[in-house]
Amino acid sequence: MILSGKRALITGGSSGIGFATARALGEKGVALAITGRRTDQLAGAVEALQRAGTSVTGIVADVATTEGRRQTLDHALGALSGLDILVNNAGGVRAGRLEQVTEEDILAMIAVDLAAPILLTRTALPVLRASGEGMVVNISSGLGLVGAPFYATYAGAKAGLARFGEALRRELKGEGVHVLTVYPGATDTPMMASNTAGPELGFTRESAEAVAAAIVAGIEAEALEVIRGGEARAAMITLNRDDPLAIDARFLNLKARLEEAVKEHAAL
Repeated sequence: MILSGKRALITGGSSGIGFATARALGEKGVALAITGRRTDQLAGAVEALQRAGTSVTGIVADVATTEGRRQTLDHALGALSGLDILVNNAGGVRAGRLEQVTEEDILAMIAVDLAAPILLTRTALPVLRASGEGMVVNISSGLGLVGAPFYATYAGAKAGLARFGEALRRELKGEGVHVLTVYPGATDTPMMASNTAGPELGFTRESAEAVAAAIVAGIEAEALEVIRGGEARAAMITLNRDDPLAIDARFLNLKARLEEAVKEHAAL
């Protein structure tokens, strides 16, 4: 895909991977609409992007709600006069033992990490088809490939998003809309600020800018997926497929320390 002149909507675009992706796409000549729930943070992101020469509109909305999704798409189409790329990036997490995570937090994760991307994509499909060269980019997670203890609901939602994207890609084949799934690893973003797990527990962080560069390269190449984490992640994915009990044993040795390190990890 040639990005110059394209129009993109990025949910959760005011910080972290979403903002870094907005900046990277803006540098390629993409006109943007970005969403966020926090007015001040969104305004700061829009100002920073505009200073860099990007054409961008900010939309204050919660895409986990029906009204928020309606506002998002209405305002984006009004500003961009169409849509070529939808980046489903907005997400939330609450780590902890399943029986200790509240029902409210479980439903919130499912709403923003799984239901929102499905429903927003459903509504956006006619305009993406009209583009003639549309693309949906779903930001899943490395935990959607290899489940980790204390992230049961989050991993389930992100794995669900990945399979949604795979199925939808095949459903839309030959219709002018491609679907790309992205699996970031631990990324140095505000969403990770309350997680104190380090490399010794499998959380080696990389910059949001590095993830964004890989996303943009994946869009340009019309790739099927972008998996971050390098050789170590690739080896874990292979081992999880071939010998999942070995991964079970590895997590068993780390479990007590991991539980302590992620017990306050919350961004909803």
